[in-house]
Amino acid sequence: MIKIGIAGTRGLSTLMGLKAIEDVQIAAMCDLDEAHLNEAAEKIGGDIKKYRVFDDMIESDIDAVIISTPMQCHVPQAIAALEAGKHVMSEVTAGVTIDELFWLTEVVEKYGKIYMYGENYIYDPRVQQIKEMVKQGVFGDTYYAEGMYLHNIGNLFVYPNGKTSWRSFWQCGIRGNFYPTHSVGPVMQWFPGERITEISTYSPGIYNELGLKQDSGTTTMCKTATGKLLQIRVDCMSPRPHCMDYYHLQGTKGCFNSRSHKDDIDRVSFIGEDSPLHEMKWQKLDNFEIYMPDRYKNATQEQKAAGHNGGDFFIVEDFINAIRDNKQPELDVYKACEWTAVGLLSSLSVTNGSRTMQMPDFRKNMPVEEKRITL
Repeated sequence: MIKIGIAGTRGLSTLMGLKAIEDVQIAAMCDLDEAHLNEAAEKIGGDIKKYRVFDDMIESDIDAVIISTPMQCHVPQAIAALEAGKHVMSEVTAGVTIDELFWLTEVVEKYGKIYMYGENYIYDPRVQQIKEMVKQGVFGDTYYAEGMYLHNIGNLFVYPNGKTSWRSFWQCGIRGNFYPTHSVGPVMQWFPGERITEISTYSPGIYNELGLKQDSGTTTMCKTATGKLLQIRVDCMSPRPHCMDYYHLQGTKGCFNSRSHKDDIDRVSFIGEDSPLHEMKWQKLDNFEIYMPDRYKNATQEQKAAGHNGGDFFIVEDFINAIRDNKQPELDVYKACEWTAVGLLSSLSVTNGSRTMQMPDFRKNMPVEEKRITL
């Protein structure tokens, strides 16, 4: 039996997935807000231990922790859990400073416990479908992609009790692309074997009266080791409907465009005998269901009920399997740090005239002389 502790009431997004896996028990939960803690524990049900203090929870007999607290807590809590001998799955982002990312890799390497990055947008079925199509060469050689996260969070800067939310500081109290990984993670699935080597961030400035430092949208250009390009846009300040999962992919043989609103459709287009280059036509992505990974096609109703058509189940399943196999998952600490660093470096870039910033090569046993950022 693998016993799980959940830090933060937002961790309930993993609830259905955890309950759908055999020999897994949600044994404990921690939250500073006692009312939220009691409400969450009631939803979980069963004999769950409740804690107000995170350190008290990780001293219990749990095996792993899912960290779903505000982003500035992620690294301190991950380090404490790893030192206590617990496996960790952390929600995004991995950390809030570059130095934190270096510390995180060092601690994961020191204690040898599983660390998984909880980037659930990667587990979107169509992201996985496009990944398989890329693998099969359907798009040819992929060389450009876009990801957008457009989510007006103006109502989240103050808590219902009138106190200032952490989002006013760690998210929108800074400049740059503070929340990149919902876009970076999925599009990097379509560039197998690549890593981001440099970024530059651009902004139109501030066009609101909220009094916060966050720009009215940022656009970050990322270049990979082989020169491929990713355009990542994040805008949480402008008045507009939500569009938190827009993607575009371009290859030598075709392209993919995701829907841009709920009434739109996902579409692909390819060069072929019936569609020469100058007469290419859009087709529904649904027509290419053959490329959907089997575990999504064969997902049970219970697995789908976990959320995102099975995605919220499979991310938890991969974490549990990594613990059982004692093998670091695909979404390991190094991917977590690289994708998070896109945002952290973007703050330096945009405040220095969109200067190009070099991405550290996050990897095992990284030399100490590489653990620095220079302008």
